Amino acid sequence: MSELATLARPYATAVFKRAKETIGAAKWSEQLAFMSAIIANKEMSVLVNNPKVKKEKLTGLLLDIGQGHIDSEGSNFLKALLQNNRLALLPDIAKQFEELKAEDEGYVDVDVLTAFAFTKEAEKKFAATLEKTLSKKIHMNVAVDNSLIGGVLVRAGDRVIDGSIRGQLQNLRKALQ
Repeated sequence: MSELATLARPYATAVFKRAKETIGAAKWSEQLAFMSAIIANKEMSVLVNNPKVKKEKLTGLLLDIGQGHIDSEGSNFLKALLQNNRLALLPDIAKQFEELKAEDEGYVDVDVLTAFAFTKEAEKKFAATLEKTLSKKIHMNVAVDNSLIGGVLVRAGDRVIDGSIRGQLQNLRKALQ
């Protein structure tokens, strides 16, 4: 999987630079998400991965599907990926683009797993604490995971903060072995 991320990085960086020069990151974000959704579709992935399907026909099909959602620059990008046999990288490109966009705009996406649902007040306090800890604005996605037993597990980019009872028990088990 890291190989795909490595291959996707130059494309994501190039798209981000182009987005800053032209239509903006929000429009590119929408386009990349749409293109990724097309490629993630089971029927479409069968066509994309079939070597018998000619690139010209596949290009026409993808552009027809994207009509109204993908502008001329997005179409050119899609064609370039198709010509270089890199369509499978679209989800990784979109993810890395979003990370570059978040960094540029000064926020970070944070996934929070909690053993029990937050109250609105507790969620606001926790978000404020995370913003201080990470020194950035955050976009927090909260999900409940009963297997944590208690506490929270926070993922912000490549940083993980494990304040769960399950994590503490795993650490204790490792220490005792």
